[in-house]
Amino acid sequence: MTPQETHVAFQDQIPGNHCWGCGPLNEHGLQIKSYWDGAQSVCRWQPWDWFAAGPEHILNGGIIATIIDCHCVCTAIANHYREEGREMTSEPGIWCVTGGLDVGYLAPTPLDQPLELRAQIEERKGKKTVLTCSLVSDGEERARGRLVAIRVPPEWRKRDEAGM
Repeated sequence: MTPQETHVAFQDQIPGNHCWGCGPLNEHGLQIKSYWDGAQSVCRWQPWDWFAAGPEHILNGGIIATIIDCHCVCTAIANHYREEGREMTSEPGIWCVTGGLDVGYLAPTPLDQPLELRAQIEERKGKKTVLTCSLVSDGEERARGRLVAIRVPPEWRKRDEAGM
């Protein structure tokens, strides 16, 4: 295990992470947690009852897309640090954004069961990382995602320097 591959979630090592899906600094968010498991990253998460789709026992598809997105982007960020042999808390900070997301819904995802996300890197070239992700609940693959993550400069995260 390299120094940055600790038992601390990727999301908890990214300074200033206020993301609704994965940010530990967003008390109203989903706060998913991702970790390395060899060449893959894994996230285990229990949906909450109020994330129902139309049927009260099925997880909403937008929540599924969000957790796949966040898990994959954080995996891409962690991988950049891994490639550079740096701690995820080191400066300059690394940040990636979603360049594309495709989610296939294979079967309804039950709300009363924990789910597991597993992502792996399919391609890494320049600023671009392509990842695939599988969402499994109750022993069945329920959704599959493909995400393109783009590394952006650290100043992108600063409001006035990003033109916002």
